[in-house]
Amino acid sequence: MDERWSDDAERVGQHDAGPGRAAGAGMKWVGRAIRRLEDPALVTGRGRFTADLPAAHWVRFVRSPVASGHIVAIEEPSGARIIRAENLKDVRPIRPMLHKFNYQPIEQPLLASGVVRFVGEPIAAVVASSSAEAEDLADSVRLEIAALPAVMDAETALHPDAPRVHHESATNVVVEARIETPDFAAAKAAADRLVTVTMRSRRQNATPLEARAAHAAFDPGTGRTTLTCTTQMPHLLRTAIADLLGFPEADLRVIAPDVGGGFGQKMSLPAEYAVLVWLARQLAGTVAWSEDRRENLIAGFHSRDQQVRLEGAFDSGGKLVALSTDILSNVGAYSCFPTTCGVEPLMAAAEMPGPYDVRAYSCVARGVATHTCTMAPYRGVSRPIITLAIERLMDKAAAALELSPVEIRQRNLIDRFPYTTVTGLLVDEGSYRQTLEKAAALVDIAAFRLRQRNARGRGVYLGIGFAAFSERTGYGSPAFAARGMEITPGWESAEIVMDPSGRVEARIGASPHGQGLRTTLAQIVADEIGVAPADVRVVHGDTDLTPYGWGTFASRSLVIAGGASMLAARKMREKLLVIASHMLEAAAGDIVLEGGSAKVSGTDRAVPISALARAAYHQTHRFNGAIDPGLRERADYDPAGTFSNACHVAIVEVDAETGRVVLKKYLIVEDAGRIINPLIADGQVHGGVAQGIGNALFEEIVYDRDGNIQTATLADYMPPTAREIPLLQLHHIETPTDASVTGAKGLGEGGAIGPPAAILNAVNDALSPFGVAIEEIPATPQRIRAALRAAKDRGRTTEDGGPMKVQF
Repeated sequence: MDERWSDDAERVGQHDAGPGRAAGAGMKWVGRAIRRLEDPALVTGRGRFTADLPAAHWVRFVRSPVASGHIVAIEEPSGARIIRAENLKDVRPIRPMLHKFNYQPIEQPLLASGVVRFVGEPIAAVVASSSAEAEDLADSVRLEIAALPAVMDAETALHPDAPRVHHESATNVVVEARIETPDFAAAKAAADRLVTVTMRSRRQNATPLEARAAHAAFDPGTGRTTLTCTTQMPHLLRTAIADLLGFPEADLRVIAPDVGGGFGQKMSLPAEYAVLVWLARQLAGTVAWSEDRRENLIAGFHSRDQQVRLEGAFDSGGKLVALSTDILSNVGAYSCFPTTCGVEPLMAAAEMPGPYDVRAYSCVARGVATHTCTMAPYRGVSRPIITLAIERLMDKAAAALELSPVEIRQRNLIDRFPYTTVTGLLVDEGSYRQTLEKAAALVDIAAFRLRQRNARGRGVYLGIGFAAFSERTGYGSPAFAARGMEITPGWESAEIVMDPSGRVEARIGASPHGQGLRTTLAQIVADEIGVAPADVRVVHGDTDLTPYGWGTFASRSLVIAGGASMLAARKMREKLLVIASHMLEAAAGDIVLEGGSAKVSGTDRAVPISALARAAYHQTHRFNGAIDPGLRERADYDPAGTFSNACHVAIVEVDAETGRVVLKKYLIVEDAGRIINPLIADGQVHGGVAQGIGNALFEEIVYDRDGNIQTATLADYMPPTAREIPLLQLHHIETPTDASVTGAKGLGEGGAIGPPAAILNAVNDALSPFGVAIEEIPATPQRIRAALRAAKDRGRTTEDGGPMKVQF
């Protein structure tokens, strides 16, 4: 059987009425692998995407060809309509704020004003009657820019003499967190062994299938503008653009239609969207922009340009007693809205210990501005690199202490719950050791080591790597408030409405873009009120039709929007039970809603739920004031958060002649609490693993020393294809949690977190006969070959003392 689709869920404990079941609810849809309700329209070409909309005016942005410089002149072709910074003098700059961690506010103009700070920064907007004409005119615009010194990497930017990206700032360090527990120095001094590791994560682009796009339409009759765009946060986008342009928020409607992937890149505010709304209001018409792939790779928000130095202090038994880290994040030229440029370094500082029990901790985490594209969250944010760093530390410590990779993890993983981390995070129930031990048993390490030894005798180099990690998910406003964010997201609201025919709408502020949320929320609501998921229409992505919400990011939507939907549906159920008790002349406690009917338990008396709905609107006099007219309920949910956990195992073959890495096997044991829809859960993990493989082996945004991007096409920036993704073996453990009203935990990012660590550990295991270590991602053939050549130059030999058998 293909294990990706097997029903292999190990349930730890029982799901009682607390997290999922309620009196009067049948509970038949949650846990079933039903097909996604949103897919028929998408696979038959009936999806609605931003770029499908017609427009009277099309926009092309003229972008900076240099990383740093003064704008001397902009020469436009005759007859062209061009918007520059001076046209937007009444528009506020983008200025996200933190009130902690020595944050230095950075202002970003919608169009570069006076100076440019990275290749790809928009300088002007060209308006024409067609996309092709706008592109031709933009190519005809001549820019004169006096180049200035630029700084491209974070370490160089720290130097006192480095060019400053923002001259109003005294330094390029724009955010800095320092943590040290009182007992750190003593714990470190008492340790038996110090192990160090320095890991480097190269820059990435999220590369969604659909690049960014926006369409702004002004209605002269109402004075309102409708912005249809690829966004993950429609409500906050509306707030931000209205604030920037200085008009009432009620005059702007934002619609996120079908969105072809976001992965975090589409949760931040693009300056281009605000320019389009400004243009639509100025022109009193429709204006559109669709980003091409080159623009997206150059200017569409980057991520994960980080370096992490770790030092672990271990006792003689392999227990980690103290951990210190220095985190350096290249945040680019500006600060992303709303999360700010602190999102990567601050997450890394708070979550670095990962799934391990360590009580002494010291950390310095800095975000450093450079003349590169602005960074923004990307699936997993900092967790792939911090997991890579701590997992490499565990493997190196295991080798130094003569323990196996599994043994050292067993001795350090959190095994008591609830658990408060050394940085103050509350960890709910999990299966940290169980996922590791199940993965180790499934992969059969002893049998692999035998195959590995035999293969080495034939000049074939196999390796195995483990990655144990936790994923903080579904966290509400308390977590964001702890960062000192001026805009503090977190809570979600849901409205459940049943019309007189009995059809249900669930209106949510979250805004899915491929996660299957329409289906999973419909399953949750359907169970609560006794209907089928097909009878529940989930409405999202339209600020006119949905309650204010924070959107979809950070593995939060099923936990928080799902929790709000469940709570609202439970209110709806209570009202339906009151109506049914009158109509069936039975106690509400004796009635169950299931299969589209209200039934008196133990009898054949029943009434269709559609009849209850009709009565709620048209026969309210029957209920003697027991209910308000109609069926509409709302609930809010703002949880502290919950932790998923997993163990990934990779088996690779490394070709020492070419440096090529082939994934031979990939195994995942995942615990995301209660699984609402196994089919969707598996798909989320599969997609995340594919992106994690790209992070580990292939994808890298490369700048030259002058700030030019060398990877501006998909011929140079290489996401993995189906050829590079092995058969994924996925197993679930379900640990119920009281930290989530649904019992579910988030898993949207988990698939992307584990692969860099598992794969790099496997690569280094394969290369161990050569005495080399790869300590950066992606682990490209060029980097592997360079390490092998350097080992040869140092005169390294194989582990048995013999000469290398590889020809260099």
